[in-house]
Amino acid sequence: MGNGDVSTDASPQDGGHGQRVQAPPELPLDFEAFYLGHQEFFHDFAEIHLGGRRVAEDVVHHVFLEILGGWDELLQQGDLEQQTLAVLHRGVTRRLESDGRPPAFLINGPITQNLEAVRNQLEFNSSAGGLYEAILELPTRQFTVIVLRHLLGYPTKRIARYMGLDTRTVDYHGRKGKERLRIRLDLPAPAGKNNPRKGTAQ
Repeated sequence: MGNGDVSTDASPQDGGHGQRVQAPPELPLDFEAFYLGHQEFFHDFAEIHLGGRRVAEDVVHHVFLEILGGWDELLQQGDLEQQTLAVLHRGVTRRLESDGRPPAFLINGPITQNLEAVRNQLEFNSSAGGLYEAILELPTRQFTVIVLRHLLGYPTKRIARYMGLDTRTVDYHGRKGKERLRIRLDLPAPAGKNNPRKGTAQ
């Protein structure tokens, strides 16, 4: 997202024939740094839900505009990672509701093609029907970790950076997410992990 990607009402054709093109407003340097560090993640997150890069780019563009509009307030409130992740989640959800459809990874795309690989990562067997529907029901942080780790293949350190969490906290939410999914899908704990205390989701 260069400066022109954030705010530009001029058509490319308006720049010809000696006409002066109005320069877009300067962006806060900390916002530009935030964009450069997060745009790939935002696009990946949106694409896995929306099913296409073009629609993901459109939604993420508006998400970043919304973040930019409230940038100073977001900085003052703290917990920037969680707040901006919430903006992204709202933007994706609004688009899905507007289109009247479920997330794309429920119905198409490479994620469904790699279903067995995802099940293996989660240590769930092939009888775990409704897995993705159950993922959607997870609490926000557990949902985000499961999606980033098992559906997008992000390493723990990268997830921690995007979520503004310690790596141990990311692992915690990943474990709790898997426990919730296992209970939701009525699956037994793997061999050697049948301690009742470990099977209780919080």
